[in-house]
Amino acid sequence: MKPSTAKALETIERGRTQIVPREELAGKLERSQTTGKPLRVKLGIDPSATDLTLGNAVPLRKMRQFQDLGHVGVLVVGDFTRRIGDPSGRSATRPMITTAEIQRFMATYEEQAFGILDPKRTEVRYNSEWLSRLTFADVIGLASKYTVARMLERDDFAKRFAQERPITVLEFLYPLAQAYDSVAVQADVELGGEDQRFNLLAGREIQREYGQDPQVAVLVPILVGTDGTQKMSKSFNNYIAVREEPAKMFGLVMSIRDEAIPDYADSLTQIPLEELAHLSPRDAKRRLAWEVVRTFHSPSAADAAQEEFDRVFVLHERPSDVPRVEIDRALVKANGAIWVVDLLEASGLVKSRAEARRLITQGGVRICGERVAQEDLDVPFAPPLLIQVGKRLFAEAI
Repeated sequence: MKPSTAKALETIERGRTQIVPREELAGKLERSQTTGKPLRVKLGIDPSATDLTLGNAVPLRKMRQFQDLGHVGVLVVGDFTRRIGDPSGRSATRPMITTAEIQRFMATYEEQAFGILDPKRTEVRYNSEWLSRLTFADVIGLASKYTVARMLERDDFAKRFAQERPITVLEFLYPLAQAYDSVAVQADVELGGEDQRFNLLAGREIQREYGQDPQVAVLVPILVGTDGTQKMSKSFNNYIAVREEPAKMFGLVMSIRDEAIPDYADSLTQIPLEELAHLSPRDAKRRLAWEVVRTFHSPSAADAAQEEFDRVFVLHERPSDVPRVEIDRALVKANGAIWVVDLLEASGLVKSRAEARRLITQGGVRICGERVAQEDLDVPFAPPLLIQVGKRLFAEAI
């Protein structure tokens, strides 16, 4: 038996979700209940790297909620629009990427998405299927349905225009192309982050222009990345991948800022926020990290990841699985010692000697548990030597 419209709306609104306009979604759900015809719920993902992130998982989990209510998820992979690049939240034009890069990124997307979605209730579409077939006359027709004034209502475009920073015509085409995706797949609902409001509402207008019932925009929170300032993004390299190995995923969640805990818990788990409110930030984060790893891996993986975290960061013991690196004996001096900067570079834990020196100066290097205070230090080479850089990087020199 399907849940009532009120119950379905309650489910969809979990996690600080905004529905625009809410009354239209209620009407669509009611109509679906009456006719037995499922809603088509669209989510667009542009291939930008080989991994989907926990930020991507937020709208994917929202799509799964719709699927569990009996509706169809339409996952639109933006293999064509990624050539333009979404200008949302950007202060400058995004660089274009090649078709080969897009194909490489796309190769792993479906497998990762189906770790969250119900494959039986999912259509995967690539927007090159329809956008690549548009003639220039078709593009002119599409562009005629939206004004420059409306485009400049976007915060990011308005700021760049006021600052006399370049805005390419190509970027104006992105929201139109994304809107046309909604026409092509006949979306009843479109999901997106809060920063996608303009694009999703543009989809409503373009659908109306093409004689379709306009979609409802369902906006989900944007997760802040591990840097604590910018949204989680592959472009900003501040993300946690959905297929990150459990111990690293646990540690990365433990590294987020305290103020981000409620958003992560609300968007990625079923933990009641009142439960976390009674815990210290550290304990709340441990509870959150365990639940996130359980969600994307398993309870046993979450238990093991927590034990590993405690071993390294609470008990300050060596990790259970440290990569071994054979050191070139030519680096060892006649007195049997090795310059610590050479040791770090040979371990592969730093990219350059300059980085090694910087990390030593910052107090971020330990050899066999002892902090290295001087960059001119010679370390007696008596392997194995446990090298630690920062909190999470280890190697054993042999």
